[in-house]
Amino acid sequence: MAPGILAQSVLFIAIFYGIAVIWERDLGLVHKLLVSPTPRAALVLGKAVSAGIRGLSQAVIIYVLAWLMGVQINWHPAALLGVVLVLLLGAACFSTLSLIIAALVKTRERFMGIGQILTMPLFFASNAIYPVAIMPAWLRVCAQINPLTYEVDALRALMLPGAPNVHGIGLDASVLVATLTALVLLGARVYPRIAT
Repeated sequence: MAPGILAQSVLFIAIFYGIAVIWERDLGLVHKLLVSPTPRAALVLGKAVSAGIRGLSQAVIIYVLAWLMGVQINWHPAALLGVVLVLLLGAACFSTLSLIIAALVKTRERFMGIGQILTMPLFFASNAIYPVAIMPAWLRVCAQINPLTYEVDALRALMLPGAPNVHGIGLDASVLVATLTALVLLGARVYPRIAT
């Protein structure tokens, strides 16, 4: 459960990151960013990385709580570095999705409603709580296209010694990188819309 709870806590931080973009628009910061020569994709990726860094504080808290509860954790430096990279990728994916939604809906109220609607289906249609193998067929399909499934799979393999890795860490990371790339490219196209 520890990797799933870690992924959930980072997801909840990241999915509401778009509200900060709406605040930036209201304060006039987005207009200043958009007139700079910085490529739009770099602006979006920078916001995604900052959300990932914020998510790392959750990792420290979850690690400490898991250790206090007696969970066997893999403390190898390579595994810890892998956890950091996977968390950064996962938080970046979901914060970029959040930014895209914020650019489309443009108001805090609408964004909060959509954010609430997205978080639970993303969480429950993943392997964060229970294995994909015991899910009904329709939910299994949803889990296979859910990036959170791959994030949790990688976290489980890296955090817990001897834990099974269903997809392989390489595939998990590839799916997260591909998802992030697609979302950053889409985010770069819609980001200027938030200023209008």
